[in-house]
Amino acid sequence: MQEELSLEEKATNDETWKHIHVIRRLISGAQLELSQRALEHDQSKLSAPEVDTFTEFTPKLKDSTYGSEEYQGFLKAMKPALDNHYAMNRHHPEFFENGINDMNLIDLLEMIIDWKAASMRHDNGDINRSIEINTERFNLSPQLVKILQNTVPELDKWLEQFTGTYRKNE
Repeated sequence: MQEELSLEEKATNDETWKHIHVIRRLISGAQLELSQRALEHDQSKLSAPEVDTFTEFTPKLKDSTYGSEEYQGFLKAMKPALDNHYAMNRHHPEFFENGINDMNLIDLLEMIIDWKAASMRHDNGDINRSIEINTERFNLSPQLVKILQNTVPELDKWLEQFTGTYRKNE
């Protein structure tokens, strides 16, 4: 037989349920935002003024090492298309006047997911090496770097769970 709750316990539980419902609404909002971003991610690459540049350089980038001199040269040649791409896609630090410092958590999550997916396009891609390179490139704080590194195993787990395609970056 279950013990009856006191009036104080019932009042506390009522407040706890109100809190739980607010949390559920906020997490649902985040899920909706992430779902929308999943649908819209990098759509600007599919048409002018980006499509021709990405058509030319995607194979070249695939065969290059991220952050290398060769890679940097490709980025310079792609500058007009990349400028447009960054201006259209807020998951890139370049979208913001103050880079990473103007991003929110949803932007950061899409960014690290993008970095993970991009690292998988290179034969020698390594998300941890990408984080290392981008730490300097975007002047990331040690705390943010650690958070991004802590997120990588979750990304790997999601890939394995939802696509069956897990490629561990070592």
